[in-house]
Amino acid sequence: MSGEIDVSSHRRAVEVADQVYWIGALDPTLRVFDIILTTANGTTYNSYLVKGSEGVAVIDTVKENFADEFFSRLESAIDYSEIKVIVLNHLEPDHSGALPELMRRAPHARLYISKRATSMLKALLHASDDLEYTTVTTGDSVSLGDRSLRFLHTPFLHWPDTQCTYLEDEAILFSGDVFGCHYCDKRLFNDLVGDFRFSFDYYYAHIMRPFKKHVLEALKLIEPLQLRLIAPTHGPILRERPRRYVTHYRELSTSALARGIGSEDQSMIIFYMSSYGNTARMAEEISEGAGSVPGVRVSLFDLQGGETSPFVDLIEEADALLFGSPTINGDAVKPVWDLLSSLAVVNLKGKLGGAFGSFGWSGEAVRMIEDRMRGLKMHIPRQGLRVKLIPTEEELKDCRQFGQEIAEALVGKASDSDIVEFADLI
Repeated sequence: MSGEIDVSSHRRAVEVADQVYWIGALDPTLRVFDIILTTANGTTYNSYLVKGSEGVAVIDTVKENFADEFFSRLESAIDYSEIKVIVLNHLEPDHSGALPELMRRAPHARLYISKRATSMLKALLHASDDLEYTTVTTGDSVSLGDRSLRFLHTPFLHWPDTQCTYLEDEAILFSGDVFGCHYCDKRLFNDLVGDFRFSFDYYYAHIMRPFKKHVLEALKLIEPLQLRLIAPTHGPILRERPRRYVTHYRELSTSALARGIGSEDQSMIIFYMSSYGNTARMAEEISEGAGSVPGVRVSLFDLQGGETSPFVDLIEEADALLFGSPTINGDAVKPVWDLLSSLAVVNLKGKLGGAFGSFGWSGEAVRMIEDRMRGLKMHIPRQGLRVKLIPTEEELKDCRQFGQEIAEALVGKASDSDIVEFADLI
């Protein structure tokens, strides 16, 4: 397998290990995937075939539009009568599109899916109630005679139904979307294709990053495995140093902040933008009040100072987030909205939040920011703080108290009754 591979000029199966074949499809012209991902190099829909002494397993299929390419490669390697097992690690249409036709051509094959995939199977494929399948979870396996496929339950990577499948005798992990990327190269293997590092990290950032907790849980199952090859459903097949991609996932999923300031400290970040310095003055006093609470590390950022995108990493690792904005034409200012709208890629559920700002006429910005935080499933220790025009000394004292109370909630000094749920703010 050391030579160059070119699958674009023919539709034959490509052997990736002993009696294990790639039977997927290439989509080099794709430029946007699932609306939110750009794909400068297109993508691949990777499907695999495993031969055993007592039958064949097909692991994942392809997008429906590419079914002809998939079936041509499959037919170059085996007859449909040999297929005993069909595994879907993930039911999204780019992996399940050819499944109905495959089951029609291989009626004696048994479908294996995760327990969480049953409702999705019927909804996505409009499958009839009499469709037969077997649900599996971690520890379950299926035999192909002289070799066995073992299943790993890895939910929310990136759908609730996702799982991985491990071919024990060859130490091959069919990982689904995990360790994948949108990068199409006809040479297929990571030691032959072009530089796909950006695509790998970009894919993680947009697909896996919101589910870091689940990534770390999955790694507990994956890291103990022997790994000769990782076969994802998108992008290059990882046969050279596959474990470095597992290590990289752990690095991407582990907080750098805890290593930098210590796990005992809680992090609060205050973002603000100010028209005439009034909201800025509030932010400074809130920061001072929060910083007076032991065990809380406070960072203060003026959004007028630059782009908002670099702050996403900081936000993801912070424990509390405060946003300050004046009210301009009945709205919060654009940089605050730009930052808030960029947070869909991170998990903010359970973080503490707060809003504040100076206003001249109506002061809607604070309530709007709170509504956005409600949508992000954050908790509010105190109702937002509004000051009309220039804050007085008494109002600045209120700002310090505001910051102190949120910081106390952060370190557990506030009782649950002090938490203001978003429903109470409406």
